[in-house]
Amino acid sequence: MITLHYIYDPLCGWCYGAAPLLKAARRVLDVQAHGGGMMIGANRQRVTPQLRAYVQQHDTRIAQLTGQPFGQAYNDGLLHDTDAVLDSEPPTAAVLAADAIAGRGLDMLTQLQTAHYVDGRRIAERSVLIEVAAKLGLGASAFAVALDSQQGEAVHHHIQATRRLMAQVAARGFPSFVLNIDGVLHNIDIAAYLGDPQAFQDWLFRQADIAERNTELFRNVDGCGT
Repeated sequence: MITLHYIYDPLCGWCYGAAPLLKAARRVLDVQAHGGGMMIGANRQRVTPQLRAYVQQHDTRIAQLTGQPFGQAYNDGLLHDTDAVLDSEPPTAAVLAADAIAGRGLDMLTQLQTAHYVDGRRIAERSVLIEVAAKLGLGASAFAVALDSQQGEAVHHHIQATRRLMAQVAARGFPSFVLNIDGVLHNIDIAAYLGDPQAFQDWLFRQADIAERNTELFRNVDGCGT
């Protein structure tokens, strides 16, 4: 009846800034995650001084608006690691793998964001992804098998489906929140809720309540049976 579609990228700083909103939303309704592949293929980037300056400018703004922490290991470590490659495909596959084996894709995304933005880990590397999964209590062997099955064609198919959804709802980038109420898709402007997850949660509660009352009204309408 009502579902929240969350369009994200694991290397999107604003998605990290919106993580408290995602957490609040999960208390209210079902959330389906859609990885959009912001930095895949030709858009993969190695860390450079230019990239660091661009990213940190946005990170400062994100921290101010949302209160999300950016760790020293990230600012003084990863963003100075010129051997590190920012690639969205492996961590997106990891989210799919965690969802496939335990229904914990969104938990995996949260842990990957912390690993990247706080701990300064290279979340495009397979060994790091398996370590993060282990912190969630996912068995390393089972997760490794699932991760390998989600690489390549599977993750590419997922990203292509996400991009079709983005085109359908005219999503302008990451993150995007889209509310599906009885099959009708509604874009949500989250700008006013950044830094205020309680307000976002309250708003979602109201939408869910309205949808439920409308459904009950429809069920109670008199009509002819078959």
